[in-house]
Amino acid sequence: MKTLLSALILLAPIAAHAACSPTDFVVTNFQVSASTEGLRRQMIMKGDLVNHCTDPAAAQIQIDAKDANGNVLQTRKGWPAGTTNIAPGQSAAFNLGRMFHYQSDMQTYAVTVVSVRSW
Repeated sequence: MKTLLSALILLAPIAAHAACSPTDFVVTNFQVSASTEGLRRQMIMKGDLVNHCTDPAAAQIQIDAKDANGNVLQTRKGWPAGTTNIAPGQSAAFNLGRMFHYQSDMQTYAVTVVSVRSW
């Protein structure tokens, strides 16, 4: 009985993890621009991550910067809400541009939700 109870306690976080999936989250208002600070160009990649799950959770997103031919030049992953869960129906604003290095041949950007976690 102790072994069964121990197994249930260990698996409880996994069960909580499975309550929401990447399809329960959407990125809205995603915009990309570049600004100049001194001699350096800084990327700005702003948007909102919206939780459509019935439980509070956080999601990791991936941004792909592509050239005119669709070749991926840079890929970065980030947690827009950090280690904070987003309440159902709520959103977290983000700017992950600091993770990218400006390249003049970056033309298009793809954003996907790649994983979900409850903190």
